[in-house]
Amino acid sequence: MNPDEKPNKQTYEQWHKDPKNWKFGLFYYNKRDKRIFPPKRTKFLGWTVNFANPTSIIALIAIAAGIIIIALLLENYLN
Repeated sequence: MNPDEKPNKQTYEQWHKDPKNWKFGLFYYNKRDKRIFPPKRTKFLGWTVNFANPTSIIALIAIAAGIIIIALLLENYLN
């Protein structure tokens, strides 16, 4: 597959089912997959982070920081 070419649905499914792309069975790690939030191993449970994609890690940190900031603002507001 050409690196500039977007993978098709079948390729995404193959990557998702490949146990080599799941570290400890929990963490999705696939350098070829450019998606930031691929589906979890059990798809109906939502999405996970592709830890091989640096953008995914930055997005995860930003979301966590946003939740912490909102929690701190709410705590200050309520007190």
